[in-house]
Amino acid sequence: MINTYQIYLISDSTGETLDRIFTAIKAQFKNINYKIYTYSFTRTENQILKILSEAEKSSNSIILYSIVDSNLAKYLANTSDEKKIPCFGVLGDLILSFSKLLNQKASHQPSGQYALNEEYYKRIAAIQFTMNHDDGNLVNDINKSDIILLGVSRTSKTPTSIYLANKGFKTSNIPLVNENSIPETLKNNPKVACVVGLSTEPERLADIRKNRMNSLKESENKSYTDLEKIKKEVEDAKNTFRKYKWPMIDVTRKSVEETAASIIKIYDIYKQNG
Repeated sequence: MINTYQIYLISDSTGETLDRIFTAIKAQFKNINYKIYTYSFTRTENQILKILSEAEKSSNSIILYSIVDSNLAKYLANTSDEKKIPCFGVLGDLILSFSKLLNQKASHQPSGQYALNEEYYKRIAAIQFTMNHDDGNLVNDINKSDIILLGVSRTSKTPTSIYLANKGFKTSNIPLVNENSIPETLKNNPKVACVVGLSTEPERLADIRKNRMNSLKESENKSYTDLEKIKKEVEDAKNTFRKYKWPMIDVTRKSVEETAASIIKIYDIYKQNG
């Protein structure tokens, strides 16, 4: 019988960081049954005691916590130890190490990453810009983009753009039907922004498009899903990327996060080269 682990995610903020960390951890283990209990905005010893009283009811409880108040974090760790509950902090050691390295004290401010500072407003502006420039919209001012994504239909342009926007990059994405679908501004000045082409394997693209048509309950568009036509479409797109010397990323086996990470590396090189 496989044990079900009771995973307690305790945070003094929204818990988003912990959720992402646990997602990364569980991806490393194929056979794990678990139930998650999320406790956000935990900022008092009394709150912690209530959580631990629940956790100690099971012998398979595990605690992950992200608490920047060092006294409260220590209280959680010590009390969990007394109750024999495995407990792991995900920020404490890192904050301490950075404090020593930077030779300055940490603020220990909960939700510090959500402060309404210049970086926050830059990210909000990037999200607004990206939503307005989705799917080939407002191409007349794409020169204001940090990043421009080009690719045939269903190559994850929109989700990748939104992910990049959340990182603070003003991103436009343009569907590549053929070379004529590229805005004149971009053809005349291929380096007006960091342009990246997205491609994928034709067979995989055919499956994605068929599933898309089925999910919309629409009759299948043969020219849209035909494998031979898709092969030509993908090859023509690659030739276009080569013609304008735009870097290309094959997204076939990449998550949106992986694709975005590769794009950011390309952007960094683009900025370095002026």
